[in-house]
Amino acid sequence: MVSRGGKRLSVKLVRSLIGVRASHRDTVRCLGLRRINFSRSFPDTPVVRGMVARVSYLLECIELEG
Repeated sequence: MVSRGGKRLSVKLVRSLIGVRASHRDTVRCLGLRRINFSRSFPDTPVVRGMVARVSYLLECIELEG
């Protein structure tokens, strides 16, 4: 269960998905990142951390408070 007001992650797609494994492309799409420089904010959970770690070479990630 995620507590309200906890840490959040801001994730931004900084590299193209051309030539990337299909499973990594799917992971990026599941994060809701559609195009380069598109960013989203997520609660800091182990599931999101795992997805970000899997495709970290494509993303820029910033931890946010609150």
